Amino acid sequence: VQLQASGGGLVQAGGSPRLSCAASQRPLSLNTMSWYRQAPGKQRELVASITTDTGNPNYMNSVKGRFTISRDNAKNTVYLQMDSLTPEDTAVYYCKFIGLLGDYWGQGTQVTVSS
Repeated sequence: VQLQASGGGLVQAGGSPRLSCAASQRPLSLNTMSWYRQAPGKQRELVASITTDTGNPNYMNSVKGRFTISRDNAKNTVYLQMDSLTPEDTAVYYCKFIGLLGDYWGQGTQVTVSS
């Protein structure tokens, strides 16, 4: 299983990019899709996650009301709609799928927010 993330780049503050992450095949018993981010000099942190069955989302406090996670189970794809970006959102964004046999990580996509 390989995950391919896309949609990052250089955006201005207040911008609204959308990240996508597609799996080459559906992991066995896939149950959760997540987005993490890692800023320079900081630890990787969980940004948002969503369950594959109910679609129940969870967000870190600093992105609540600005980011929206969604998924398309038929396409084995998870999305992260990011609105009202600030320079503090600058980071490499990684997707992660959790299945029965373990975790699968994407390669990361850089999001740089200019002020």
